[in-house]
Amino acid sequence: MISDVQLQRASPSTTETRSTCPYCGVGCGVLIEHDGERISGVRGDPAHPANFGRLCTKGSTLHLSARPQTRLLHPELRRTRGEPRQRVGWDEAIATAAGRFAEVINTHGPDAVAFYISGQLLTEDYYVFNKAMKGLIGSNNVDTNSRLCMSSAVAAYKQTLGADAPPCAYEDFDHADCILIAGANPAYAHPVAFRRIEDARKARPHMKLIVVDPRRTDTAASADLHLAILPGTDIWLYNAMLHVLLDEGLVDADFIAAHTEGFDALREHVRDITPAAAAEVCGVPAADIVTAARWWGQSAAALSLWCQGLNQSTHGTHNGTALIALSLATGKIGKPGCGPFSLTGQPNAMGGREVGGLANLLSAHRDLANPAHREEVARLWGVDSVPATPGLTAVELFQAAREGRIKALWIACTNPAQSMPELELVREALQCCDFVVLQEAFRSTETAPFADLMLPAATWGEKEGTVTNSERRITHVRRALPPPAEARPDWRIVCDFARALGPLIGKPQAARMFAYDGVEAIFAEHVASTAGRDLDITGLDYALLDAAGPQQWPFPAAARTAGAAGQARLYADGCFPTASGRARFVVPVQAGTAEQVDERYPLHLTTGRLRDQWHGMSRSGKVARLYSHVDEARIELNPADLQARGLRSGELLRVSSRRGKLVLRAYASDEVRRGQAFVAMHWGRNVLDSGGINLLVGGEFDPFSKQPELKHTAIAIERAELPWQMLLMRVERDGCAATEQAEALVPWLERFAYASLALAGRDTAAVVMRVAHDQPIPPAWLAELDVLLGLDDDCVVSYEDPRRGISKRALIEDERLVGLRLAGETLAGAWLRELMVEAQSTAALRRWLLAPLSAPPAAAVGRGRIVCNCLNVSENEIVAAIGAGADFDALQAQLACGTSCGSCVPEIRRMLTAPVR
Repeated sequence: MISDVQLQRASPSTTETRSTCPYCGVGCGVLIEHDGERISGVRGDPAHPANFGRLCTKGSTLHLSARPQTRLLHPELRRTRGEPRQRVGWDEAIATAAGRFAEVINTHGPDAVAFYISGQLLTEDYYVFNKAMKGLIGSNNVDTNSRLCMSSAVAAYKQTLGADAPPCAYEDFDHADCILIAGANPAYAHPVAFRRIEDARKARPHMKLIVVDPRRTDTAASADLHLAILPGTDIWLYNAMLHVLLDEGLVDADFIAAHTEGFDALREHVRDITPAAAAEVCGVPAADIVTAARWWGQSAAALSLWCQGLNQSTHGTHNGTALIALSLATGKIGKPGCGPFSLTGQPNAMGGREVGGLANLLSAHRDLANPAHREEVARLWGVDSVPATPGLTAVELFQAAREGRIKALWIACTNPAQSMPELELVREALQCCDFVVLQEAFRSTETAPFADLMLPAATWGEKEGTVTNSERRITHVRRALPPPAEARPDWRIVCDFARALGPLIGKPQAARMFAYDGVEAIFAEHVASTAGRDLDITGLDYALLDAAGPQQWPFPAAARTAGAAGQARLYADGCFPTASGRARFVVPVQAGTAEQVDERYPLHLTTGRLRDQWHGMSRSGKVARLYSHVDEARIELNPADLQARGLRSGELLRVSSRRGKLVLRAYASDEVRRGQAFVAMHWGRNVLDSGGINLLVGGEFDPFSKQPELKHTAIAIERAELPWQMLLMRVERDGCAATEQAEALVPWLERFAYASLALAGRDTAAVVMRVAHDQPIPPAWLAELDVLLGLDDDCVVSYEDPRRGISKRALIEDERLVGLRLAGETLAGAWLRELMVEAQSTAALRRWLLAPLSAPPAAAVGRGRIVCNCLNVSENEIVAAIGAGADFDALQAQLACGTSCGSCVPEIRRMLTAPVR
């Protein structure tokens, strides 16, 4: 392990600083290349044990997202609703926030205020937010977007194993004989981890991979057995597998007797849940259920992985306990290659849980209902007490704001106006709340219009602290650059606020409670809070993490004294942190989805992630090349469902649920089985004329975890009759980046019946706006847009046909197409877009630029969709090489596709087996 955190590069002016990727919970190490003022590049840290130098497409383009053009740079305040925010100084901003919160607390009590924070904060940020609410204000109303992500996995671990402690490590991939992936698509959502699984399968050809997912995702397509169950039927499947394990003598009776409790009740429960019975409910062959159970039971080492497909359900906790039961029943836990392993959805959701940063948790995995635990935390913080009543969780919190019970709300590093279910109700809640603070790095998230006060926060590359990944590994993150302009680290903003608030609510001890001289002092206090707990890290500090590298917890002081490393896997001794010391079997509910399909809403809609985008796209959406794989929101449907309704792929559809409707483009996909549909979670009001898919999703949640069922809703579809089309494109100009031009176009989205924004290109970035309307687009609107995008130049090539409502403009500079507006007819849009972003010469094509041609008139063939984003290899290039006889190895040798991050490897393999076109 290299101990230096600042690594001098070949150029004397360039330095590399160690950090981590701010995307998924794999926790990849990143080396940030910079000159002290600007980040110029990133590469995977070859010394980091989570990724050994690998990065996915999102991580490898982080430096392209680190630009100041769309950042929030100064505090902004509006004193009354309806007026625009104005720039203010930090002193006024903090004083205003403290005054408004104090007014609410003194008048209505501490439970009338709330914090809603994020799994993308660092652990130290999380710690002071938690301390400010629970220790200073005296309420448990601090929740996080991790509630939408991992809370069901937390509850499942606690109900079965006794603590929120994933017992596995990534190295278990290398030892497993059978891996069962349930409700997860790590090929897209955790690609570096999935690369490790692929490597393990190559090294262990006998390994079996089972994937449970309603869709045939890239992960499922790679499996030895894909169980395409119907949405919401997971528990039936795992119960039936347990039935087979019992029936065929594949359980570990000695382990069950010595180390577990509650098995008799579960055994009785699954007695009649035969593979045949489960097959009827799940929609998969009974023989496949038997096969999955036998592979699991007969394997010496079996590992399960799960994520949002199980968690985001009204019975998400019991989804998890039913899956964990397979490990406990076979004694496959605490051993290499064994155990139940939840994949964390965010980079530091684990760290937030460690410090108690949820409405029902206390620091260091303490129990909020335990008076002794509350006393321990109160003593640590130097306060009389911490509140005993659980706070409001995410869905409840916004319901309370809508009802007027939450009157002051502080949101940090998250975007609830895009990510929460029942979006219209959330927007109403934000409008109803008397005072909303948004602590954010980016100025134009969907939540920003609702903020009365905006506080500019530091972001990736500008912060120091720690994060904990899915395998309990803690990494010290170092700052590469100072935050731009007046942006500040999150922890400092919270501490400044707490010190200002304390005297106003009669708690002058705030000055002492938040008198940290730096972020390391916060970590030291967090470390002290873990002494004697299951996650004891009293052996850790920044110096050790720098010298020895990232460490897994527990890591008590004794481990440091002995020169040991962190603990790779838990429960090897068969002892569990429950009252009895035994793991518990849970009899699960036998429920389906919260919402059933019916004649009016006949399709199951599921949601998930794209390969190259992240959450609400506030960061990844700033990188043009990350739109190359999928560049527009779409609803994926089985071709037979489209055909049965007289619909075609590429048409715009009106998609409706019991809560709302929106327009999306249809996309025929064999990955989706009949009767189902899929829409990615990322698209919101900054890229669509609507709020995105969460407009349709209900707020029902799991009774134990309070995690909402974001994964499923019932929908109907019909053709959207929007005959008037428009396409706008503009490359970067006059120092105005494509991201800034896209930001300027956002207010236009809601003018149209359908509109979407995207970026395009690689070396040349462009903004792309697609429009469909139910009437001719007014000439005055076209004129405004021309001015906005610099298409009002006298040098543009134009064509007008008012009788048919056609108006076209193309701006050419130095024989390059740099701007385009096609209104009324857009046939040439695809090849003109490619002409623009590839910066090709228009000399031979000038006379055809505004013609109604769906393909270029020259012999040149467009490159098509980009499959390998790292190395810019297109679908057409791969198809051509396959047609010439190339196999996978030859494709990698000839085109280099799949040789960098490997995220495209499953798709390339699928293309190799696809029918010849």
